[in-house]
Order: sequence, then C-alpha cells, then structure tokens
Amino acid sequence: MQARSYPLGVHPSLSGDGSANVAVYAPGIDELELVYQRPGGTWRRHRLKGHNHGIHYGTVPPPLHGDGEVERAEMLDVDVCPAMPEGTRYGFVPFSTTAKRTPDPSREQILLDPYGRGLTRVSPPPTVMNPGPDAYGGKYVSQVVAQNYHWENPGRPSIPWRDTIIYEAHAKGLTMLHPDLPEEVRGTYAGLAHPVILKYLQDLGITAIELLPVHAHLDEPHLTKNGLSNYWGYNTLSFFTPHFGYATRAAQDAGPTAVLNEFKHAVDALHGAGIQVFLDVVYNHTAEGGSEEPAYSWRGLGDRQYYRHDTHGNYVDVTGCGNSVNFADPQVVRMALDSLRYWVTECHIDGFRFDLAPELGRDENHHFTRNHPFFVAVAADPVLQGIRMISEPWDVGAGGWQTGRFPTGWADWNDTYRDTVRNFWLSGQRTMARGGGGGNAARLAGVISGSADMFAPDGRTTLASVNFVTAHDGFTMYDLTAYDGKHNQANLENNADGTNDNHSWNHGEEGVSDNVARRTARAKTVRNMMATLLVSQGVPMITAGDELLRSQGGNNNAYCQDNRISWVDWKLTPWRRSMLKTTRQLIAIRKTFLASQPSHFPARPEDVLLYWYGPDGHAMTPELWQTDGSRVVQVVLGSCGGELAGTFVINGSNDPVIVTLPGVEDLSTPATCAAGYPVTRGSYELVLATDFELDERAGAEFSGGDECRVPAQSIAMFSLA
Repeated sequence: MQARSYPLGVHPSLSGDGSANVAVYAPGIDELELVYQRPGGTWRRHRLKGHNHGIHYGTVPPPLHGDGEVERAEMLDVDVCPAMPEGTRYGFVPFSTTAKRTPDPSREQILLDPYGRGLTRVSPPPTVMNPGPDAYGGKYVSQVVAQNYHWENPGRPSIPWRDTIIYEAHAKGLTMLHPDLPEEVRGTYAGLAHPVILKYLQDLGITAIELLPVHAHLDEPHLTKNGLSNYWGYNTLSFFTPHFGYATRAAQDAGPTAVLNEFKHAVDALHGAGIQVFLDVVYNHTAEGGSEEPAYSWRGLGDRQYYRHDTHGNYVDVTGCGNSVNFADPQVVRMALDSLRYWVTECHIDGFRFDLAPELGRDENHHFTRNHPFFVAVAADPVLQGIRMISEPWDVGAGGWQTGRFPTGWADWNDTYRDTVRNFWLSGQRTMARGGGGGNAARLAGVISGSADMFAPDGRTTLASVNFVTAHDGFTMYDLTAYDGKHNQANLENNADGTNDNHSWNHGEEGVSDNVARRTARAKTVRNMMATLLVSQGVPMITAGDELLRSQGGNNNAYCQDNRISWVDWKLTPWRRSMLKTTRQLIAIRKTFLASQPSHFPARPEDVLLYWYGPDGHAMTPELWQTDGSRVVQVVLGSCGGELAGTFVINGSNDPVIVTLPGVEDLSTPATCAAGYPVTRGSYELVLATDFELDERAGAEFSGGDECRVPAQSIAMFSLA
C-alpha cells in the first residue's frame, strides 16, 4: 500500500489490494486528515502522512472481511475500490492532536476535494426559509463515483472548424417548456438526449451545442437572501462534477454516479445525432467568493496559492466575483488541465468556451501574456489535440480586453463583430429615424470579411473569430429590436445590474407592440442580423431561442431568472414560425456555399475572394466607403480554386433601392489567384430575402446587369446559377 502524491484525488492504489490512494494539494495546511464515510458506515478520520511540495497523500486500507461494509474488490476500470467504494462521502480537515471527535459534515463544512468527481449536499442552509437546491450556506461533501457508462457512440462527430455552427444553450432552459417532452425529462440532461430535441437541432442545422456551465455550482449569498438562484451557473463549486440539479429526479435520487451517467448519455445521444458538445467553463473564480466568506475547498486548503493576492496579502480580483484563481501557481494550472482532460476522456467533450479567459493567462504580476504556461500546456497536451478552445477574451482587470490576442489554435468571441452588426442594423436605424445619416457600411464590411485587422497581425485567420450578435449575457436578438433600455427589475437590484450599452433600438415603441407595421419591421431587423451572422466569415454562434424570436421582456442580465424569463418558449406563432424557417434556410445556404469551396477555405486569406460593389453594379470606391449614409452594398463571395457561388445585397437605408447586379463576365480573378480561376456562371437566382414581399419572388432568375428592387432595411441573397 505504498502511497503516492499522484494522481490527485481518490483512486485505487496500484498495489491492487483494494486500498485507495488519496492525494490533495493543500499547501496552506501543515498536516491533513481525510474524513470519510463508506455507504452504510459511519464517519471516520484517516491521517494523510505523506507530504510533498504542498501535496498531502496517503492510502486508505480496505475494510476487514466481515465488517459489514465491503467484502470484495471492485473492478479497477470503474475507478473505485473497496477502501472507498462508489458512494463513499469524504472531505478534508486539518489534523489536530487535540481533536476528540470526528466532524459531522452536516453541521460543519469539511473541505471538498478539488478533484472530486461527485458532490452531495448533506444539509441545506439552516437560516433560509425554503432554500433552493443550490442555496448559499448549505453543507457539501465530495463523493466517489464509478466510471461505468457504456458508450453507444464512442467516436466523435468529425466536423471541420470552418463548417461549425455553434448553438449556445442552457442545459435546463432549452427543454424546460417543450410541450412534446415527457414532464420528467424537461429541464434535464435526459431532455437534451430526447429524440424530439435531437431532431429539432438536426433540422435547424447547427453542428455544435455549447452548454452554459454544467460544472457543479452554488448560488451567491445575495441571491439566496433574495429568494433567487444562479441560473447561468457561473459560480463553480467543483471543476470535475456535473451539476446535480440538471439531472432527472430519478438520477438525483440514485446519486452522483447516476447523474454523471445521465450527462454522459446526453453527450452520447448528441454525438449520435452528429452534433458536437462544447462546455462553457469557469476556471477564473470559484463559488467561495470574497475573502470574508467561508471556505468550501480551495480557500481552506491553500488560500494564498489557489487565489491571486497582491504584495500586501489582499485579493486581486480581476473577475468581479470576489476572487480570482491563481494561474501563476503550477498546481493550479495542473488542476485546470486535469479537469479539461477529464471532461474530454471520460465525458467525450469536443470543446470548451472559457469564461473571462484573460484571467487564465495572467502571470505572477497579474499581466496577460499569450505565452502563459497554461496556454503553452494546452497546445502541447496530446489529449487536448483537436479539442476546440474558445475564449471570452475579456475580464475586468487592467488590460482585460484581449480580443484577437489569444494564441494560435484558439478562437475568440468577437465583441467587435457583435457591436458592429448591432450598430449597423439598430443604432444606425435609430439615427436615421431622427434625421441623421446612419453611418456607412465600411465597418460592417470589415467584420463580414472576418475581422482580419484584429486577427491577422498575430498570424491568425478569420477562423479565429467566433461571430455572434447575442449571447446568454445581454438582450436576446428580438429584444434588441424592442427595447432601448434594460428592464431588470425582477433581479431585485433596482435595475442597476446589466450593461447600459446595448446598441439596441425599439423601432419607436418600448416593449410589446400591437402595431403590425412595427412588429413587421422588428422581425425584419432580426432576420437581417441573423442573415449577416450566417454569411460572415468566421464561425457563427446562435443563441438558443433567437431563431424563435425569444424575448426576456427586456431583461439583459437574466443570470438569476430560473423561470419563463430565461427558458426557451416553444410556442410557434406565425411570426416565430417564419423566423425559424428563415434561420433554417440561412444555415442551409451557408452550408451549400462552403461545400462549393476548397477544404482549406477560408484558412488561406490570399485565396478568399470578396468583390464589393455599389448599388450601380460598379466597384465600391473609397468615397462611397467613407460617405455618411452610404449604406447599400453588394458583395460576391468565392475563392481561388472554388466557385463564385454567392451574392448578397445589403440595403441599410430607409428607402427601397434599385440595384444593378454585377455583370458575371466582369468578375475577373486577380493574377495572384495561384489556385486557379473560380468557376463562374451566367445568371443569378434569388434564394432568400429578409423582406417578406421580395422573399415571395425566391427562385426568380436575373442576368448580370439586370436591376432588382431591394426594399428598405433588408438583405437579398442570390446564388450564381
């Protein structure tokens, strides 16, 4: 039973004698004890006598034959053993020679295992009336789980990054209101795996679902006090444990292994449907909050090592959440890497989106560097090869905005893209409604072209840009068209939370409107933003429900609204049905266009062809690009060695415009096109228009030089037929 300081966590000893090896990084404690309870047994203490560079470790012997707990060894492939079998609850306390009793974890919080695979609340907060399942102040223990899930689809969907279409969704909110799901699986991992949801996602055409945090999390104190909960889940209590509350009641009753297996089944089913699974992960801070709040795990094990401090011993908070995890400590970097590897190897996850990612790249002086050891380790790790790494490239510390500056191999959420698209279709319209020019299309053209000015300087291509107009944080796409200001009163923070910089426009009336013309204009603006998103170079991300005109009633910070404000509403009114149809068409058009291009498109910028024309069919001039109010452009897309396969016309003005389609014979290829001339064709076919009346003419054919009337504030899309 030779003890080892690795791997961290609880695992069977290599001796094969049924003992368990326990190791934990606890540099803030001189001597450490394991407190554990086998299923059906009593709580026990066991001193971890090994100590090496802050890691405490030891072995727990198997129970004696006939003691009534466990009598035979389990298979090692489920990662449990008789000494600490599946269901064993445990945690840690400092060793004391004066302690005369074993702690009662339901009364006093023992320190959780940072590597614990399971988590159980053993008592709710005692001073809270009707506490929710994640209410702040409850007592928790780590729990041993078995890795015994049998994968039906052990392989992963192989989807090129350039073909990826991300669908950001909440594990609970996506399915909670779906009328065709059995009630017992609504709002659960099992709901994600239901054939109704799988078919919907397949029919929509997305290729990857990005789940808001599914790591076990805890509510903040002020939310529990106000009777609210942390719906989004950005308050991690365990980096290795799926959140209990998203499992079915049956799985919750069966325990952490059943919860883990239900989550794995959801991933398995999504993979079977050809859909990748990305996780939104929060390694930048923990649920332990500010220094004045009690310890659950890391703070008690080693506060100075796990969290950032200044030279005076005060917390350095670059997250705005009370603490910042210290990625200047090698063992903290190791913990994050081990967590990523766990979700990849055991749960078959395909990618990660990192919340407040600059925090992970800050050095011992709290400065961001794209060569941080964490980024280097991710790039070099063989387990993480081919796994998608996506940054939210900002935090709230000094130098916190890092869009475009993450390492090669990463993709960044492109907030410049978000704001530019909103400014063109929303702020610009508002300005014109008040008599202004509304700006021009130059910046919009830049982000449609892939934001090369942001990514090219560091050798990254347009595929480093994750384009989005909305995300979980902020207005929904419909609310951008219906609200000038935020309406966050339900959050009980006096409407002071959430950003005031929304780049939105209510089209002349705040909130719900009965005016048919206004509702039509709003719906068209939503379609314009969705169309822009899906024709732009880069990787698009759609927020769940935007394809259904989902509204949050103007709440732009619904992090604490675990109710109908946040859940996807599946009622298909005529307006919503039309938007869903348009989104499906746009995704299909994007896929058809990419299929006509070489496999390397658009990773080689020199082979990407973008021809920009004015409404008269002639090439855009510098004067037109710079003129206020010049908001009508045409663009032809293609590549060297591929096809000039698509044309779309953007009319961002308040008047219908007669545009002259570019002559096909004039679409010459630059001499630098080493891969060969693109295939051109002799006519255009209208495939989609965001204006209802023009869209009724879909299928109409035009020749180069023909005129087409494009309605105000709309997009018309043509294929080269």
